[in-house]
Amino acid sequence: MNWVDCGINLFSSQFERPEQVLNSAVPQVDRFVVIASDVDEAQRTASFCAVTPGCIGTAGVHPHQADEAAPHFIQELRQLAQQPGIRAIGECGLDYNRNYSAPARQRKVFAAQVALAVELQLPLYLHERDALTDQLAILNEHKGALPPLLVHCFTQGANALDAYQALDAYIGVSGWVCDERRGADLQQAVPYIHKDRLLLETDAPYLLPRSLKPRPKSRVNVPKWLPHIAETVAALRGVSVDDLAAETTANAIRLFGDWPRYEAVL
Repeated sequence: MNWVDCGINLFSSQFERPEQVLNSAVPQVDRFVVIASDVDEAQRTASFCAVTPGCIGTAGVHPHQADEAAPHFIQELRQLAQQPGIRAIGECGLDYNRNYSAPARQRKVFAAQVALAVELQLPLYLHERDALTDQLAILNEHKGALPPLLVHCFTQGANALDAYQALDAYIGVSGWVCDERRGADLQQAVPYIHKDRLLLETDAPYLLPRSLKPRPKSRVNVPKWLPHIAETVAALRGVSVDDLAAETTANAIRLFGDWPRYEAVL
């Protein structure tokens, strides 16, 4: 079985060597989507993916970084999006849970990135917490012209799932589904994610699956734990792990286009 990790924050300060993080995941996980949260990280992502088979990336500004976005950030993202390794605009969206950036600024920065994705017809790599109504309102301004959507690290229940699936969005499921404390809503929603829209991700280094036994000494999540997440999702959906691997890999390639498998490097 080969898995695609559709969300890894590879340039997090919690990772010392990106190649080492990826090496630890092969051969089971051999394709990766590297997430960018600001322009500088998007530039680093584009450069890395250009020379690293097995990796593609995103270019965008996370809502936490919206206050710091430069006036010309959209022009910078537009240029980065021309590079073949960049396959989506994001991670972008709204986050009213922590409000690290002012909500009004979040909305402005998000709306600009939605418009860019519509212009370029690149997938939108979405983040949303406690902001569903406003997020949907901005997306629906472009209804009928939207590119494919990926709801990254979906953690919510049936109502939010229905709303996103009404937009034909892909749904990314992470280690949150393995959390007995706060994952109940997601666990109940997982069986209802459309078969051709389900994706798996770790969101590493975040969201280490709590159901890992034995519990790793390090609390840093890594993509090698994606098969454990997959086992949980397969059980919830009543499907075999083999079938889930085939389905989610096909979905990732349909969304992002094909790309080579990663081979470990020294």
